[in-house]
Amino acid sequence: MGANQRLRRRTVWLLVIILAVGFGAVIARLGYLQIVSGEDLQRRAVEQQLSDTTISAKRGTIYDTNGKILAQSASVWRVVLAPAYFQNDEQREFVAKRLSEILGLDEKELLEDCKEQSYYVSVKRKIESEEKEQILKLQNEIEEKYNIASVISLFDDYKRYYPYSDLASSVIGFTGSDDQGLWGIEYQYDEYLTGTPGRIIAAKNAGQTDMPYGFNQNIEAVDGNSIVLTIDESIQSIVEKYMAQEIINDAVYNRGVCIIMDVNTGAVYAMASVNGFDLNDPFEISSEAKQKINAIDADYLVKNKIVEDTSKLSDEELKKAISDAKSVAESEALAKSWRNKAISDTYYPGSVFKMVTLSMALEEKVVNADSRFTCTGSYQVYESTIHCHDTSGHGTQTYQESLMHSCNPAFIQIGQLIGEEKFWEYYQAFGFSDKTGIDLPGESEDQFFDWEGVEGAMGPTDLAVASFGQNFSITPIQMITACAAVCNGGKLVQPHVVKQILDKDGNVVKNISTESKRQVISKSVSDEMREILERNAIEGSGKNGYVAGYRIGGKTGTTEKLIDENEDGIKDYIASYCGFAPANDPKVACLVFFDTPTSGNYYGSVVSAPVFASIMSEVLPYLEISAQYTAEELQTIDTTAGSYTGMSVTDAERQANLDGFNVTVKGEGSTVLAQNPVTGSVLSMGGTIVLYTDEESSSEKVEVPNFIGSSVAEVNLIASYYDLNVSIAGATLSGDSEAVAQSIEEGTSVSPGSVITVTFAAGSIND
Repeated sequence: MGANQRLRRRTVWLLVIILAVGFGAVIARLGYLQIVSGEDLQRRAVEQQLSDTTISAKRGTIYDTNGKILAQSASVWRVVLAPAYFQNDEQREFVAKRLSEILGLDEKELLEDCKEQSYYVSVKRKIESEEKEQILKLQNEIEEKYNIASVISLFDDYKRYYPYSDLASSVIGFTGSDDQGLWGIEYQYDEYLTGTPGRIIAAKNAGQTDMPYGFNQNIEAVDGNSIVLTIDESIQSIVEKYMAQEIINDAVYNRGVCIIMDVNTGAVYAMASVNGFDLNDPFEISSEAKQKINAIDADYLVKNKIVEDTSKLSDEELKKAISDAKSVAESEALAKSWRNKAISDTYYPGSVFKMVTLSMALEEKVVNADSRFTCTGSYQVYESTIHCHDTSGHGTQTYQESLMHSCNPAFIQIGQLIGEEKFWEYYQAFGFSDKTGIDLPGESEDQFFDWEGVEGAMGPTDLAVASFGQNFSITPIQMITACAAVCNGGKLVQPHVVKQILDKDGNVVKNISTESKRQVISKSVSDEMREILERNAIEGSGKNGYVAGYRIGGKTGTTEKLIDENEDGIKDYIASYCGFAPANDPKVACLVFFDTPTSGNYYGSVVSAPVFASIMSEVLPYLEISAQYTAEELQTIDTTAGSYTGMSVTDAERQANLDGFNVTVKGEGSTVLAQNPVTGSVLSMGGTIVLYTDEESSSEKVEVPNFIGSSVAEVNLIASYYDLNVSIAGATLSGDSEAVAQSIEEGTSVSPGSVITVTFAAGSIND
């Protein structure tokens, strides 16, 4: 082979190798781009060609059980600029200036937005109707002045609104700036409420400027589902009214809780953690909290061990330490106001728990009609002496009398009959060892005894104090759920605050199950417990929770706290009352709980029982549960004033007498011009209607007398003497009942005929 031929062959092979390597590299690169990087490159290409803007979905509405709106998304608007339409700087400066005035935004920043080559620049979200109207006027002004249309657009947006402000605030919760649920139902059911956002997809030209709207593709947003709660706005309002007043009356330091539940389904009709917060402004702390935060100084830092010695800090370091402490205090104040004490706080249940202990004993048949329990005023358990609230002792008692006396020594003996192992088994069966699973965020767990890490392991002293509800912690929602099991035939229900989920057209997406979890005690034991607790509400420790005309069952509780939370050097207590009605066929249970009353009153029988009675006196008629009054009660029941205005004095007197009222006429006229109480007012049967016959007589005033400490008969006599009316509330059947509160203070000037609500309580109940 010649040299030329070999050279040609080498050249050919070299070309083949070069081509193979070159094409191989190209093919490999194409394969890499297609297979490995293809998805990313496609995404980047789309991003270069298209802009994608999210359209807010309308968040679902939250309703109460009767369809009243508790939370809804009201229409607001998003302001969007199309600065690509501007032709010169004069137009940009004009629009930037006017928008800054209307929207309260920085003019320089708006001017930068006006210089962008885009057809979609979001300027501000959630503007209200007033700003919207000004924007519409500006649109017309721009079109007339510069002959430019569509440079400013308004897109639908939504803002969360709560019509009842702070009602059930810790249950409903609130949303953030992007409509995401942050607390309560808003958080728990966020995936249902949120809906699916829409999109505006706009094409871009080669210069990366958005094309006009004709090149857009709109994908409509899908509204979120709505939630129907078990909460009843009317019942919730009744609860919050009385709870808020008692917090004032007895200077309650750490808020209060009330839960009302359907004992058969677990549906929660009301859940109040008073005082709460304004749902429309959830990040605003109370004026009281602000005062405490503003008072934070160097002494505060030392007292709370934030800084050991402030003298070692420079002025700047001290200023920063105080600022940081204020920030922490503000965060804690917000968290406290949001906190749902009904499910997030644990407490020693105290004597309310005795209904559970006695249910255990009856189910295990360790007590019977022949059982007797002796109380000398205290009981010795090894080295511990445990006292009864009655230091003189209750003597020998049956188990029914032991509960009615709320006798700790007797219940220690009952607990010993049950035994540690069985006590723990029933504690678990009643649901105390697990969260209830209520459909709200932030539920806490119980804290029960353990020995060397074994939960439920108790020593003799542990069992003794547990038998009357001390030294272990549960949540209020666990306690009322257990109460429901005690009275409903022995079934443990699932507490819940949501009844249904609806789609945007109102169709039911989901119904919440109301099946019970398990049978805890037998129906026969539940029946007996209802009878015992009803008797307790009539003549035992729970009689201040009695409601005239209704069969009530209930138990008081007074718990000593281990920590002096308000640092006043005085022992702190929790006062509670847990009951149900009607006792013969229970429909609802109610737990009332006040954390640290500081007025000097702290017993559950004095603080919580009258509030329970006041709440139930309105809730039971609202639920259309019929009242059946005794002859004695008929003398104190309330009725409503008729309409007598416009009648002649003679006809008005005759009609008022027929309606069961006494009559006092004021003035010299012959026709009734006004009356007090006004038509529809609630007052006691046999009260006084004052009829005014001229303008001069209607200006007359009387001073409200002092009713406190008087019996029912004395209160009626005093009211009659002053031409006033009373509405009787609280325990009136007991022979030692006396007035403990009046709705209008002594010495207040009122018109004759005015109605004063007088609350009664039985004496000598320290539980």
